[in-house]
Amino acid sequence: MPTAAPLSRPILAGIVTALVGFTSSFAVVLTGLSAVGATPAQAASGLLAVSLTMGLACVVLAWRYRMPITVAWSTPGAALLAATGVVEGGWSAAVGAFLVAAALILLTALWPALGALIARIPPSIAQAMLAGVLLPLCLAPITGLVANPWGVVPVVLTWLVFARLAPRWAVPLAFLAAAVVVTVSLIQEGAPVDADLLVPHIELTAPTFTLGAMIGVALPLFIVTMASQNVPGIAIMRSFGYEVPWRPAMLVTGLGTALGATAGGHAINLAAISAALAASPDADPDPKRRWVAGVSTGASYLVLGGFSAAFAALVLLAPDAVIPAVAGLALFGAFGASVQQAIDDPGERIPAVVTFLVAASGISLLGVSAAFWALVAGLLVRTVLHAGRR
Repeated sequence: MPTAAPLSRPILAGIVTALVGFTSSFAVVLTGLSAVGATPAQAASGLLAVSLTMGLACVVLAWRYRMPITVAWSTPGAALLAATGVVEGGWSAAVGAFLVAAALILLTALWPALGALIARIPPSIAQAMLAGVLLPLCLAPITGLVANPWGVVPVVLTWLVFARLAPRWAVPLAFLAAAVVVTVSLIQEGAPVDADLLVPHIELTAPTFTLGAMIGVALPLFIVTMASQNVPGIAIMRSFGYEVPWRPAMLVTGLGTALGATAGGHAINLAAISAALAASPDADPDPKRRWVAGVSTGASYLVLGGFSAAFAALVLLAPDAVIPAVAGLALFGAFGASVQQAIDDPGERIPAVVTFLVAASGISLLGVSAAFWALVAGLLVRTVLHAGRR
């Protein structure tokens, strides 16, 4: 009779899931929060908020349903914020938009018709919008090689080598290379580091609500979170034999997003790509024991949240172009997948291209960001081209 794998195996799988998820994209989160007006202290608070809320959500869902359900921050949502920039009303309006996005996520749990409406947005349009949003960020490693070659070349080379040898660890090790670059730079400059920067803290912001932030931030943030994270996350879990309870998952992630919003957290959602690390047979041969990996992932996020201020300080002290290069490398995979899904269907290609170009243009009209206008333009072109067809 075969012996069961030790319990340490799913625990380790959860730790790996959290480490890969956190170090691969925390720079994107900080970049996005800063872009919409957060001060360094507010951005660090936001990183702490999403770390704590997604950690607690992992523990609650995995423990309650005995499944390796993992929750992550919305990386596409953070990229959207980075592409949007400061909105009318500044940081407090962005916080208001985070709360509205949380309300929309909760509404999908309580009112299934809203989820059905989002599902009617053609995947090619939604993915083209995301690809357009990601493009400027994905160019950062390329422009960084010119702007600061001594700082960016080690990061890019590290990523390239490990993309070949250990793809899962390519971005975390690229971040490690960036940390070495930052440390060497600080030593050369002889500049002391303020110890207060390393202490995690929560900084609350009173929300304000503006039409531009609602339409230009809250609605696109909700759409990319649903289309690029929650829906694929359900599909990935199903591929490993788990049926994630939709309504409880949306309730937990919606409440988590709402709790973290005034502290600067933009959104949490079901994990997509990283979900496979905890749900696959590598985590444990016995599917009934993999839920331990979900709990371990959540506990690890809570621990990493304690170091959020140190990660934020590293970004703040980094030489020019180094951290944007890491953020861009972290998004290469998402950008490639979005482009592929956007143009995969020849009949949807022209609307998708229009959506992509409008989103990538970065235009702002009537105080509303390009992401919203990209959706409008893509759906309009698609309606005209498909008029009269079945």
